[in-house]
Amino acid sequence: MQSRVLAHVNTENYQPVKPSIIAKQLGLPKEQHRNLRKAIKRLVKKGQLCYGSSHLVRPAQPAQEDKSLLTGRFHRTTRGFGFVRPSHVTRADGRDQDIFVPQRRTLDAANDDIVKVRVKRSRRDGETRQAGTIVEIVERATRQFIGAYRERHGRGLVLVDGGLFAQPIPVGDPGAKGALEGDKVVIELIHFPSPVTEGEGVLTEVLGQRGEPGIDTLSIMREFQLEEDFPETAIQCAREQAATFDESINDRVDLTAETTITIDPHDARDFDDAISLTKLANGHWILSVHIADVAHFVPPDSALDVAARDRGTSVYLPDRVLPMLPEIISNNLASLQPDQVRYAKTAVLELTEDGARVATEIQNTAIVNKRRFTYEEVDDYLKHPDAWKTKLSSEVHTLLRQMHELAMLLRQRRLNNGAIELTLPEVKIELNKKGEVQGAKLVEHTESHQIIEEFMLAANEAVAEKLTDQEIVFLRRIHEAPDPRKLKALSEFIQEMGIACEDMQSRFEIKRVIAEATGKPEEKAINFAILRSMQKAYYGPEQTGHYALHSRNYCHFTSPIRRYPDLTVHRILNALIEGKAPVDHFSQLLTLGEHLSEREQRATKAERELVKVKLLSYLAKRIGSKMETVVTGVEAFGLFAQGLQLPAEGLLGIDSLGDDHYYFDAATHSLLGHRSECQFRLGDILEVEITRVNIDRRELDFRLLRQIKTSAPRTKRSPPEQSRKKTATSHRSPRRRPAKKGPARKKGRGKGRGKKKRH
Repeated sequence: MQSRVLAHVNTENYQPVKPSIIAKQLGLPKEQHRNLRKAIKRLVKKGQLCYGSSHLVRPAQPAQEDKSLLTGRFHRTTRGFGFVRPSHVTRADGRDQDIFVPQRRTLDAANDDIVKVRVKRSRRDGETRQAGTIVEIVERATRQFIGAYRERHGRGLVLVDGGLFAQPIPVGDPGAKGALEGDKVVIELIHFPSPVTEGEGVLTEVLGQRGEPGIDTLSIMREFQLEEDFPETAIQCAREQAATFDESINDRVDLTAETTITIDPHDARDFDDAISLTKLANGHWILSVHIADVAHFVPPDSALDVAARDRGTSVYLPDRVLPMLPEIISNNLASLQPDQVRYAKTAVLELTEDGARVATEIQNTAIVNKRRFTYEEVDDYLKHPDAWKTKLSSEVHTLLRQMHELAMLLRQRRLNNGAIELTLPEVKIELNKKGEVQGAKLVEHTESHQIIEEFMLAANEAVAEKLTDQEIVFLRRIHEAPDPRKLKALSEFIQEMGIACEDMQSRFEIKRVIAEATGKPEEKAINFAILRSMQKAYYGPEQTGHYALHSRNYCHFTSPIRRYPDLTVHRILNALIEGKAPVDHFSQLLTLGEHLSEREQRATKAERELVKVKLLSYLAKRIGSKMETVVTGVEAFGLFAQGLQLPAEGLLGIDSLGDDHYYFDAATHSLLGHRSECQFRLGDILEVEITRVNIDRRELDFRLLRQIKTSAPRTKRSPPEQSRKKTATSHRSPRRRPAKKGPARKKGRGKGRGKKKRH
């Protein structure tokens, strides 16, 4: 799309027009207009196009390059200052190239806005520092915000959630739209607040009184612009698909007689993967991974497809699911429900006796799920196989045994080949009928989970390799290698933790360190540190590979009910099955991958924020209670710690750690007492007391009661002069943060992990 727009605008006879006119000139259908606007905005950011008066699109004007002016994404902290991540900075660069912007130089930029910043570099203490002044807001991330309604001195005000703005936003007349004091409301900003103006908004929706059941979920849905209802046109399209589906086999490969089963969570509503398995006389395995054939029910560019593409993924909130597809499709037509004929894309893998794949075939099939298992049932079967003989047919009983045998073989082979696996505990909060937290439980990743995981990984990799071998461009799941600078810092940290290590650029050295730390007090600290050194996975057509899985070719094929990237892969496979050559749309896939990666990140953030809000609401009624926590972050101004029983993360300010002066040792990620031998670092287990909860600002404060377990032997070190001068602070000092540039992370930042999603 960007290439087409650029070529069109740069033609000799082009006259500046609005994007809507360009869409007509290019003959684009209505559903492509949004992609066109995105493409134009991206070209403007790159400096290849520009906007003229009345938003007319013009070719870029040649100008003398101003090397001090950069474009990037702005992140504002709760204290008003912020950082700009330049657009040319890659994922591997981390925060090292972020530009610090003092509060007085931020204009009215809000969080995640695209801005232009003028950079000034200076040298201090032998280091190059860069600070900037925002000179232009290129693109707003959003104008919609959620907050609590207040009335003060006859004015309606909204305190925006999350501490995004320091002061409440005026919204006009009191009682607008019938809002009452304390109501959660949605506002549209007309003027953004700046260091010299207070901003102005208009109240667009009243969600309800804070604390009422469901209001917290609704607030997060509005904050992240998550839609629950589908457009009527999409629903009608789904109904039409249901009306024509009669479970006939037609020209599909008939596998309805095969012994096929599913294994899912006990509360699963849709079933998108099933397994068949046969062991041949020569010792080879024929593994059939059946995936719901969503592509059969979602016509390309239909209203149903447009809605699914816009959502990008299903969103799993603690108290509800926002599906990518209407339930007519996701929970019925495409779901591999027991004892019903269902359509599937089947990846048939032939594996040698020791698990090496020697052949892959993709088929359009019809299957029947003979038995639905839960993870708990399979775990019980693995412990007591004989007791299940009377509960299962001999075919299903044998299938389960063989599935376990092959899965453990594949798992061992994968780990031996260099795949990296971190064992970080996952805590799932438990809610009552009102959606309130009533407790939490540790989610165990048992062998039943591993069985399905190994088969899905094998199918994803097999499909990616098959498409690569045929030189087809498709949407891959990419996980880039860590930045060597981060790995060097990781090596130094692990050595400080008392574990000898060599070059961490070797994945096998990383695996060795993980294994050596298992069961030791420093295990959590090391796993946290390794996780933070890794890149985020994303979608794109580039053949970059998947670092953690140690796979050169990897894609998502196994969950098209809840992930749009899988659906794109299914459509390419459809073309191959029909003997057609898939069209090479590299540039379109690049843009689509960026969109779907953003949607995935949005879903994860929304889930984590809602978990955080629910936990804070729960803890707000328990001020003074004690908790056992693990240190998840160390900064010069204090510690971040997360509960072991409840995954709530809070701050222990430097003034809550005891009667001593502490200095921050960046090399060991620790706070060290100047007079005592007190030392706090990642992975330490602490008993704390809940002292303050602010739900609207998403903040939680702890006070240290005692250190239960340290992650490494105590070391008595004298603070270097530079560290003492820059970071030394005391519980008596009024400063909670270094004055020179502020915190690297905002106070109360939650790190609750989202619901773990398979494959």
